[in-house]
Amino acid sequence: PLETLKHFSLTHKSTTMFASSSSLTSSFSTTTTINTINRNNKSSSSSFIRQHRRIKSTSTASWATNVRRNTKETEEEESNKATLPVSASTIKRTFLAASLSATFALATPFAAMADRGTEVRLPPIDNDPNRCERAFVGNTIGQANAVSDKTLDLRKCQYDNVSVKGITLSGALMVDSVFDNSDFSETVMSKVYATKASFKNVNFTNAVIDRATFDGSDMTGANFQNAVLTGVSYEGANLTGANFEEALIGDQDVKLLCLNPTVVDESRMQIGCKN
Repeated sequence: PLETLKHFSLTHKSTTMFASSSSLTSSFSTTTTINTINRNNKSSSSSFIRQHRRIKSTSTASWATNVRRNTKETEEEESNKATLPVSASTIKRTFLAASLSATFALATPFAAMADRGTEVRLPPIDNDPNRCERAFVGNTIGQANAVSDKTLDLRKCQYDNVSVKGITLSGALMVDSVFDNSDFSETVMSKVYATKASFKNVNFTNAVIDRATFDGSDMTGANFQNAVLTGVSYEGANLTGANFEEALIGDQDVKLLCLNPTVVDESRMQIGCKN
């Protein structure tokens, strides 16, 4: 029994020593593996950093090259534009713009006359022998603002019992002209300057008359039925027997018309005068 016990004890020690040795071997192996992995990771990280730097350097160089190329192309385009001849369409647009500017400049002084409602110094009468005939043609552009390619000068024109029905007479100069017994129905008379003119028994039915000046004109028996009257000056005008039935009259125009001593009886009622 004693020998058996000794044998068992020696066997147990050998087993324990073997286990310890195996544990140390395993621990050493694990440590070695971890160090290897760390070295690999460090190597991979360094490789990645070097690769990233190469890519960044390449991208920066490429970007700089593209910037230089684009700058050069832009400079070449600007140089070409400066040396290219002006196209026909560009010349046409420039000419049109200049023409319109001149047209506005031509019409503006007369338009301002009607707005102010006061007589001003007028340019010399047009020496065109057929200028009075233009009343039957009128203006064809800028109807509302009295802008046209040529001033519609009808001053001192003498007409009786003529028809300009539906004609646009915007911006017309009609000082001292005579159109007695004529048909002005459906005409457009924006910014007309017609002081001291004669419109006796003229038919203005359905006409559009705005910002016009009729100071000192004779409009006896004129028919403004269903006409539009806004911003019109009638100072010193004779409106005896004028018809304003169903006319569209601006508030300020009503006040001015009601102050005119020649507007009496039925005309006052049609306008809407309070007394």
